[in-house]
Amino acid sequence: MSSDTRSATERRDEVRQRHQEAADEVLPEQTGLYIDGEFVDAADGETFDTVDPTTGEVLASVARGKEADVDDAVEAAWTAFDEEWSDYSAGRRQRVLTAIADAIEDHVEELARLETLDNGKPISEAKIDIRGAAEHFRYFAGIVRENGGETMNAGSRYGQVIKEPYGVVGQVIPWNFPLMMASWKLAPALAAGNCTVLKPAEQTPLTALRLAELIDDIVPDGVVNIVPGYGEEAGAALTGHPDIRKVAFTGSTAVGKQVMKSAADTVTDVTLELGGKSPVVVFPDVHPKKAVALVKSAIFYNTGECCEAGSRLFVHEDIADDVLDGLVSAIDDMTIGDPLDEETDLGPKVSREQVDRTMEFLEKAQEEGGQFLAGGGQPEDEALSDGCFVEPTLIEGLDHDSEAVQEEIFGPVLDVFRWDDYDEMMALANDVEYGLAGGVITDDITKANTTARDIEAGYIWINSYHDLVAGLPFGGYKQSGIGRELSADTLDHYQQTKTINLSLR
Repeated sequence: MSSDTRSATERRDEVRQRHQEAADEVLPEQTGLYIDGEFVDAADGETFDTVDPTTGEVLASVARGKEADVDDAVEAAWTAFDEEWSDYSAGRRQRVLTAIADAIEDHVEELARLETLDNGKPISEAKIDIRGAAEHFRYFAGIVRENGGETMNAGSRYGQVIKEPYGVVGQVIPWNFPLMMASWKLAPALAAGNCTVLKPAEQTPLTALRLAELIDDIVPDGVVNIVPGYGEEAGAALTGHPDIRKVAFTGSTAVGKQVMKSAADTVTDVTLELGGKSPVVVFPDVHPKKAVALVKSAIFYNTGECCEAGSRLFVHEDIADDVLDGLVSAIDDMTIGDPLDEETDLGPKVSREQVDRTMEFLEKAQEEGGQFLAGGGQPEDEALSDGCFVEPTLIEGLDHDSEAVQEEIFGPVLDVFRWDDYDEMMALANDVEYGLAGGVITDDITKANTTARDIEAGYIWINSYHDLVAGLPFGGYKQSGIGRELSADTLDHYQQTKTINLSLR
């Protein structure tokens, strides 16, 4: 039992003070649009507020980019490409990417605190994300020199197949891993020789803007442009822009479909990393404690706000009771609270809107007969009442075709199903429109590989979860997206193939 005898008001005030002090120390000086190497106001002068989801307080007012601003950014990017960046050798691009990685690594603590303020993720996880962002730039710096073409002799003919950048690409990222997602987009685009216009999520623009400050002296003006704004304004203007040659989007499947439609008008190439409803399959040979630890990480990491989150648990009947009891105990032991506290396991969701969306799914699950083994609401602790908190939740007894099972909740909610027949279980595991990821927990290597092959998804973990390794392609099947990230395959998505057929006669 906690020995803290302070009132909820005192504890809430302490959190507010801690966040205000952190904001005073790490908020970026510039919150304008970053276009052509300068921070500028939006063309119409409008701004929007970005809010701390822990306290509900406004962190900063940010320039609100719209169509005219996107036009300026695209023009600046093309000028930079035509006049300078297209002449950069692979070696020079490598040095730029390495310098960006160094800059991020030199500011891990600062960027992590800023990410936590803007997004709400626990500081321990934010540090992992920031280091991962640096690693991503370093990975693409490492492979950029290897990105050559092919040659072929065919009698009297000599063929060359070469890769060329698109020129200017448009990139839209989500709010759940703000700087990490920026690195996933920027690093391969720059490595492939493109200039870019990046739109961060309106909920979490601050680390992208701070990154712009950090790379201002590293990247030539206009090569990277960052235009914060709303999706229906800046995002739509960017993905449908006639001078954008390539669009890369990470976000919900519903918005991804709109991006595809928009890009179709200009026949623009598109890659999409979209939603998921990933299964985690637990076999009876594994120790329940091991299963509990892995399942807990699979669903509750980043407050469940992960596209690849293991949100459907299929646990074998023989160990189901032990695993579920262990999960309930693990949930009881989780610390929900201030994400700036190193001891916090679960921070707030990113916004009140996301809380309301999650609660709607939980209400529907209850109406459809779901049994809440843990959670199901918002914390009763009044010290957390200003924040966007939702309890980690465990639900059993839902039909697999219920909305809470079929749709991506994007929160700390796990649906549980017991199984004893493998084929029937696998039919359910694949009975969703998504196919981003999946997990298999077993000590039997044959079962592990068979199950990994049977799950209809693009990325499968065996006896781990969420550890994404640079070099291993990440992306989905079905309505979870098009294309792959994190690997050499990603460079192909940012380049065009040119064939040169030379006659030797």
